[in-house]
Amino acid sequence: MTHIILFQKEVSKLSFPKNFLWGGASAAHQCEGGYREDGKGLCTADVITSGDGIHNIQRRVTYEMPDGSKGSCQVFPMSEIPDGAVLKCFDDEFYPTHEAVDFYHHYKEDIALMAEMGFKCYRMSINWTRIYPNGDDPMPNEKGLEFYDKVFDECLKYGIQPVVTLFHFETPLGLVHKYGGWVHRACINEFEKYCKTVFERYQNKVKYWITFNEINNMNFLPMYAGGLLKIDEQSRAQASYHQFLASAMAVKLAHRIAPDMKVGMMIAGQVAYGMTANPKDALLVMERERDMYFYCDVQCWGVYPAWKEKEYERNGVHLVKEDGDDAILKDGTVDYIAFSYYSSSCVSCDPNTETTSGNMCTSIINPYLEQTEWGWLIDPDGLRILMNRFMDRYQLPLFIVENGMGAMDKPDENGNIHDDYRIDYLRKHIRAMEQAITEDGVLLLGYTVWGSIDLVSAGTGEMRKRYGMVYVDKQDDGTGTYTRRKKDSFYWYQKVILSNGETL
Repeated sequence: MTHIILFQKEVSKLSFPKNFLWGGASAAHQCEGGYREDGKGLCTADVITSGDGIHNIQRRVTYEMPDGSKGSCQVFPMSEIPDGAVLKCFDDEFYPTHEAVDFYHHYKEDIALMAEMGFKCYRMSINWTRIYPNGDDPMPNEKGLEFYDKVFDECLKYGIQPVVTLFHFETPLGLVHKYGGWVHRACINEFEKYCKTVFERYQNKVKYWITFNEINNMNFLPMYAGGLLKIDEQSRAQASYHQFLASAMAVKLAHRIAPDMKVGMMIAGQVAYGMTANPKDALLVMERERDMYFYCDVQCWGVYPAWKEKEYERNGVHLVKEDGDDAILKDGTVDYIAFSYYSSSCVSCDPNTETTSGNMCTSIINPYLEQTEWGWLIDPDGLRILMNRFMDRYQLPLFIVENGMGAMDKPDENGNIHDDYRIDYLRKHIRAMEQAITEDGVLLLGYTVWGSIDLVSAGTGEMRKRYGMVYVDKQDDGTGTYTRRKKDSFYWYQKVILSNGETL
């Protein structure tokens, strides 16, 4: 507790700490492209088509049946993949992540743009299948390791610290077809081998690691989050258990290889409000939020909460465990909590209330909040609330690793992109962060805007749903020159970082 008290006294003099990590964020499958280059294998993200968020056309997973017939199922909400299906890409389908924004060939240009904005850190992911193409290969792919060496070296050249996610919805297809994804315990050993490889290789280049991106998305996106072909509660629960164990092993392994490395968990942050003062609405809020806290409790405390065990008991879920598992969870708790935050949600016991959706989560429309073009509720106060709840509950440092808004940014006749709406969104959320630090004493390590440069939307697979402060000339039909252009938000964020958050 002492270090937290000292931090509170220090930040009462400043808005943000002097060493605050300002930056941006991305995921390998949403920005890299080069999906089969230099020995890379296929992962689950590679077999997911594009969608259309405006017209509610869902992204689909494509597969082939034993008789050679082609099939697909939607990703959200997930429809079950039939027995015997082999996940596969087809020439007559469009998979936006195959090319994405071609960071694989533009990383030097992109990192130079990040440096020009003044980034102190860059949150990114390693695609597991660049290192182990099938997930269980006996030896790593040297070409893949060399690529991330070059990316990290380029970041460090500009004084940008890589913040690296080990798993960002990129389960190797080899493990999906052989084991059914994370429902099988074999994935733990393969993940540990992968972690050992990258920890040893990059221990002098990467200080901050994150184990699993938005691990609570196993509730909503089991194929995305765990490569699951079955979506029943037993499978989701077992897969989550295996990821908890894998995360704990990764924490212990990192600390053994390099004690100064910090390993965090990552959660899709959720704040829910009851629509009315009806106690039944309050119970719905409790249920919505503890579905998130469950994933934090296990990784921060090393134990399953009693309410989850009772829920499993009621629903006939039985976790398959091995001797020593409890000690692994207890000994492998994380160093910090990383989380995404885009919007809050509202719940009601009235089934007739109007709904919207945001970050793959359905919500009742909140009359006090504005919405983005995709129906996401804009709520900067919710960020402050969430930060305080995490801090009060876990007393661990926090790291906001995703925050931003998707919008249809369009260049004007001179090629300029005026995104005042994004600046307004980010400004309000940064002010909420400042209040949480200076008024509430929250310990915040850093903030990375999603995404620093335009990328493929995970929810819809679109390019027109743009998040970046740099525009990329890549369109939903796959056309484009990949030319990068600075948006107005680029110059605004540059001033924010230069002033350490004083100029908003």
